[in-house]
Amino acid sequence: MWLPPALLLLCLQGCLSLKGPGSVTGTVGSSLCVQCHYEKAYKGYKKYWCKGPHDIKCHSIVETDGGEDEKRSGRVSIRDCADDLTMTVTMENLEEGDAGSYWCKIQTIWIIDAWSRDPSVLVRVYVSPATTTPRKTTLPATTPTSPLVTARQNFSTEEVFTLYPWSLFSSVHFQALVFLKLPLFLSMLSAVFWVNRRQRAPGGKTESSVQEP
Repeated sequence: MWLPPALLLLCLQGCLSLKGPGSVTGTVGSSLCVQCHYEKAYKGYKKYWCKGPHDIKCHSIVETDGGEDEKRSGRVSIRDCADDLTMTVTMENLEEGDAGSYWCKIQTIWIIDAWSRDPSVLVRVYVSPATTTPRKTTLPATTPTSPLVTARQNFSTEEVFTLYPWSLFSSVHFQALVFLKLPLFLSMLSAVFWVNRRQRAPGGKTESSVQEP
């Protein structure tokens, strides 16, 4: 379709009259700001922020009244700074549903047809889930513990006797004391007790002679 040069120039002028960041990313619960710059010729025009896949069919969210006072609609506000030729949109307390295609637009009064629509620039808004950082706890350094192991547990019986010969001697001596010396000692003690008992009989006689009539 062939367009008249004047209409084509008007379309290109509208397309090039606004500049935006292209895309911005925020986190759930946080806020983000979008700045769009316009040409000096659009000072005093109403600016607005709308959402939709196409600029001619987008839903207007918030708009200025031609001045520099901030305007708000819910969690979204817009402000026109004429000195900087900038319109600033702030989205607060972001939600996942806020992600999508948005448009910075300037409302004009010289719309002729669909080809001469309001100047606009696309801004894609991405919202990422909020991330929670786990709290780090610092524990005091601990020394690894291991069960105590004695030397006797690390060596066999023969090795222990080889390394510690006194243990073998004490073991043999203890066995001789229990099985040989102790019974002998008890026998001697019984004999001494029996002899002393006979010597204590009256007149030095044995118990058998004393008992005879």
